[in-house]
Amino acid sequence: MTDTTLLEVPDLTALPPMDVAARAPRVRDRLAAEADCDALLVTNLVNIRWLTGFTGSAGKLLVLPDSLLLVVDGRYGEQAGEQLAAAGVDAEVRVGLTIPGQYEILGVAATGLRLGFEADHVTVAEHQAMVDTHFPFVTELVATTTACASLRVVKDDGEIARIEAAAAIASAALDRLRGRLAEGPTEAEFGLELDTEMRRLGASGPSFETIVASGPNSAKPHHRPSSRRLADGDLVILDFGAKVDGYCSDMTRTFCLGAMSVEQQRLYDVVAAAQAAGVVAVKAGAPCRTVDAACRELIAEAGWREAFSHGTGHGVGLEIHEDPRVSFAAPEDATLPARSVVTVEPGVYLPGVGGVRIEDSLVVTDDGARIITHAPKDPDTAWPSRPTT
Repeated sequence: MTDTTLLEVPDLTALPPMDVAARAPRVRDRLAAEADCDALLVTNLVNIRWLTGFTGSAGKLLVLPDSLLLVVDGRYGEQAGEQLAAAGVDAEVRVGLTIPGQYEILGVAATGLRLGFEADHVTVAEHQAMVDTHFPFVTELVATTTACASLRVVKDDGEIARIEAAAAIASAALDRLRGRLAEGPTEAEFGLELDTEMRRLGASGPSFETIVASGPNSAKPHHRPSSRRLADGDLVILDFGAKVDGYCSDMTRTFCLGAMSVEQQRLYDVVAAAQAAGVVAVKAGAPCRTVDAACRELIAEAGWREAFSHGTGHGVGLEIHEDPRVSFAAPEDATLPARSVVTVEPGVYLPGVGGVRIEDSLVVTDDGARIITHAPKDPDTAWPSRPTT
């Protein structure tokens, strides 16, 4: 293992605050304009965290015209009060039932209102319980899907700082462990070491299950780390991220143990060129499909259209995959707003040869984008222990 430190670890005590209290008024405005609703029942825990700062595993939030009501169970009463106060959010906290289908404690507060609910986070049975039992005096229940998700796309300074800190920790962790790769660990061993190092450097944990895919496994886009040992001649894909204060990072690097074959080198060069083209295409107002096409067309010209089997990227925030979707399947009118954070991650996967994926996370700006994942991408400079020809 190398002790050389090339990349700095961020000071997590110096992160700027987030303006959590400003979010509920924005949701109310969105509800009124798009769904003609007076209030919103929030059952998605990620959205509850975004609106209040509450991080517990059970809760329901009612966004009323002039107030917030958060219901948590007996485990979280004190925690909820402390976290909402720390976030500067003024809300009533009640302790009650939070199990699916139980909304009695919220029913009275919502009387006489047109109440929106998160249709993509409520089961058919729960909706029926709302109608039959818990919200009998609600004027109308209105299915909504974007009241919070669409607003979460544009990040404030505090959110961007946390995502950038998570990215810096992930880069620094790989920087400290890259010497281990030449020692032939198993995929699972290296994945565990990478996760542990990110925690040691300040992350609360990985932002998703770390991918270590070597040799033939690198041709599987979302391979799970196995007992296979890294061996000379392997293409190795590392796809991983850290989490800081709930916010995720995402980065992929591909390297070769030993000298690349002619075919491996061509594969790497094509994907690297496609990824660079995608990064250049990212800017505020750019259609999501256009960014995807910038990567996909170069790969298609190389004869590997069918081997690029996923979208080019996605939004990153409190969830590792969120809007906007940078994909050929994105809505035609979907564009990248300034201050969103997106990935650009084209890949080509050839059974019998291996796979290459290269991914950066970027903050979208008015005139382009700022890359926030800084681990080196060039195998010849990123992996000094790799034998040279």
